[in-house]
Amino acid sequence: MNIEEAREACLSVKGATEGFPFGEDVLVYKVMDKMFAYMGLESRDGEFWLNMKCDPEKAIELREQYTGVMPGYHSNKKYWNTIILESDVPDTLIVELIQHSVDEVIKKLPKVKQAEYNNLPNSEEPWPE
Repeated sequence: MNIEEAREACLSVKGATEGFPFGEDVLVYKVMDKMFAYMGLESRDGEFWLNMKCDPEKAIELREQYTGVMPGYHSNKKYWNTIILESDVPDTLIVELIQHSVDEVIKKLPKVKQAEYNNLPNSEEPWPE
């Protein structure tokens, strides 16, 4: 998955917004005003990356299974993973991890906010299989 495809996948999430709260070189994705992913728009060592929230146990499993998954860059390494785009991490898994990140964010919201999110209309264009 390249950086443009990662952006499209993040924007395909129900209720997703994007912005630049940390400056013009980091694109941030949010649902319900809570960050679920961010990515650098400038490569690091020729690679682009996407940071996403992750269940701590699942995060460890992913890091052990893929060289393209590492502890979150500039984030809480217990709850965030950095995914190197165009690495050994399959595109379909990246899409699943984007949704997992959203789910991790939503489950921490108050019940009223969770219900509000669940009642949002679904995204118009789901990520192709």
